[in-house]
Amino acid sequence: MQFCSMLYSRICFMVIALASVLKGYSQQSSPQDLTLLRSKEDSLKVIGPKIVMSREAADRFRSDSLFTRVLVRALRTPNSFHYPFDSVQNISKLYSPDSSFRIFTWQVVKDETMARRHGAIQMKTNYGSLRLFPLIDKTALIDSPIDTVTNHETWIGAIYYKIIKTEHQGKAFYTLLGYDENTMRSTMKRIEVLHFDNSGKPLFGGPFFSFREDSVKKKDQSRFWIEYKKEGNARLQFDDEMNMILYDHLIPENGETGKRYTYIPDGDYEGFKWKDGKWVHVDKVFNFKLKDGEAPTPLPMGDDKFGNAPPPVPNKKPVKKKNG
Repeated sequence: MQFCSMLYSRICFMVIALASVLKGYSQQSSPQDLTLLRSKEDSLKVIGPKIVMSREAADRFRSDSLFTRVLVRALRTPNSFHYPFDSVQNISKLYSPDSSFRIFTWQVVKDETMARRHGAIQMKTNYGSLRLFPLIDKTALIDSPIDTVTNHETWIGAIYYKIIKTEHQGKAFYTLLGYDENTMRSTMKRIEVLHFDNSGKPLFGGPFFSFREDSVKKKDQSRFWIEYKKEGNARLQFDDEMNMILYDHLIPENGETGKRYTYIPDGDYEGFKWKDGKWVHVDKVFNFKLKDGEAPTPLPMGDDKFGNAPPPVPNKKPVKKKNG
């Protein structure tokens, strides 16, 4: 009964938040613009599944290209920032906690060995005009992602399911949790920090991941990821109550180190805690191993597969969500 009550409350919150967003959007936009956005959303809703379901790779890529063009046209509509596109289910749509931007990410699969990620960052603007940064997947061309800072034109592709806002010395940092299908044998989940330069352009990475409190020290990293067996179901998520990023400690299933596609969770947890402008590694979060069912288990991709949730209500402080 308690679970049902919590679930009902969460659903009510989502419905109210979404209704408030749509009301706020309609108050600052013309009926013509709203009609246009609804029409584009209907088109995206039809095209999107073809990116995933089409049998031939060429058809998937054609659908992806058309989807991108229609989405950009929709976003050019004045005040499109607050339009949620909630019926478009094949992409992740995440607003930053302060509602200063939102980020779209999705992928198109060529075959079992290659998937290409796509995305865009839409900034909130004072007069409702479009400021958009397309994310160009250059993952295959980056030799050392562990210590490389990239921008929107040299993006290390991922499907994002969580944005965490932190601050240091008056500057905002946005930590992105994302997943990457990687190969037919393994999946990756990645953490990296998004911030903006003095001209407002996005940068990904920097010396934000510290291991200074570990018994074995190593240099700071620009991003962090875990790679594990396809069926391993390893978790990487943010715990609101502990105010830290938690992830499964992984071990090789057959005892052979180095083969990341054999790694699975062993019941221990590691994590990162934000301290003095860095995510500081916590080698052992708990002093005992958790058994199945003892750890918080929110959906690893957010409120749905792609992490979609209603955007914060414009001009209001976002409501803090609790696990459960």
